[in-house]
Amino acid sequence: MTQEFQNELGKVHISKEVIANTAGMAAMECYGLVGMASKKIQDGLAELLGRENLSRGVAVNSEEDKLVIDLYVIVEYGTNITEVANNIIDKVAYTMKNILGLQISKINVYVQGVRIGETS
Repeated sequence: MTQEFQNELGKVHISKEVIANTAGMAAMECYGLVGMASKKIQDGLAELLGRENLSRGVAVNSEEDKLVIDLYVIVEYGTNITEVANNIIDKVAYTMKNILGLQISKINVYVQGVRIGETS
């Protein structure tokens, strides 16, 4: 699936992978987010993905000429999960609109786990 834009100079196609990576990178900038999680939870354990696999924690679908983005995340213990999720939604929506020029219908955040920080 690609998003297509056309003007008098030609066409621009943005791949699903680029949209997912951009959304994942935007989300990673938010305070309280430890990382992206795999969309598939096995045995109740969420797998923390590295920066090279951010798109695996993002699902991009279309809904009537607009996009629906699902983000699967792991948050830091002790943070307000609702506030972290709202910050992620705001940051991803801003990034999609201003960097890629995409219209977003919905951004869903699925908290797959909570990680406790390292104690010294």
